[in-house]
Amino acid sequence: MNYKLKLLTVLLALLAVANVLWGSLDIPVRDVWHILCGGEVEDHPAWSIIVLQGRLPQMLTALLTGMALGTCGLLLQTAFRNPLAGPSILGIDSGANLGVAIVLLLLGGTASIGSLTIGGHLLVIVAAMAGALSIMSLLIILGRLLHSGVMLLITGVIISYVTGSIIQLLNYSATEQGVFSFVMWGMGNFASVGPERLPVFCILCVLGLLLALLLIKPLDALLLGDRYAENLGVRIGRVRQLLLLVTGLLTATTTAFCGPISFIGLAVPHLARLTLGTSSHRTLMPATMLIGANLALACNLLSTLPRDGSLIPISVITPLIGAPVVLHVMLGQNRNTGI
Repeated sequence: MNYKLKLLTVLLALLAVANVLWGSLDIPVRDVWHILCGGEVEDHPAWSIIVLQGRLPQMLTALLTGMALGTCGLLLQTAFRNPLAGPSILGIDSGANLGVAIVLLLLGGTASIGSLTIGGHLLVIVAAMAGALSIMSLLIILGRLLHSGVMLLITGVIISYVTGSIIQLLNYSATEQGVFSFVMWGMGNFASVGPERLPVFCILCVLGLLLALLLIKPLDALLLGDRYAENLGVRIGRVRQLLLLVTGLLTATTTAFCGPISFIGLAVPHLARLTLGTSSHRTLMPATMLIGANLALACNLLSTLPRDGSLIPISVITPLIGAPVVLHVMLGQNRNTGI
């Protein structure tokens, strides 16, 4: 294994442990270890719930979300040969936003299907997933009709504008409580995936990541151009469809469960390239997953800084880290093109 990948793995382990040992509430490290070993703190029985049902799921959620979004960014940037492509560029997360906006701003947070009434966080997850998967299905259909990757990207941008306009219209006529709930969801939160939802979240993320690993060879071929890839036996259309499926699944899952998390998918692939100095996906994709996980865990750790039981929204932290990376890429492109 590349020594840089080993260092990233060690850093991941350290950050994962740090996310469990430290949180928004001050619990002595010794007591945390005692709880993790199966014991209880008699004077503070609630600490076991905080560590086992709060910090552990939150750590796993941040780890998998970082891996998923970083992988989505790498897939899109390679497939469309656009260094500024990210999970949001195809409009899939906009579909999730629209789904949540409909249930929170239009329906007031509850929906009824016959005698069944759904509400709360479960409804938000279902609505976000339905919205994201609807846009993904639309893109897969359009991908069969549009043989140009650029046209597909433009279509994604158009979808984002349309969904954004609908959300603004819903905001205009929504109640104050509905607008507040939608804004809070839009800030992103790794703590929203509890123990009961964690298995589903993990299964969907791991499935998407495994499918992404199957695309390593086709992606390396695409770096040489579509014609060369076709000469090597790569079926460009099928690869693009699978790519949309993987990015759609991962983006829909993370957005539905955690809310929109910005900049990780855009910045992480560039951090991986700068770290390894290679474009080979055989090492670049594992590095992207590791760096994405490390970045998300670091952001989650920073979100606990208030130390009063509250959390800083993740979407407040990620742009502070991602924006300098994007600016660096843009300045590099400017120097290379001379524009």
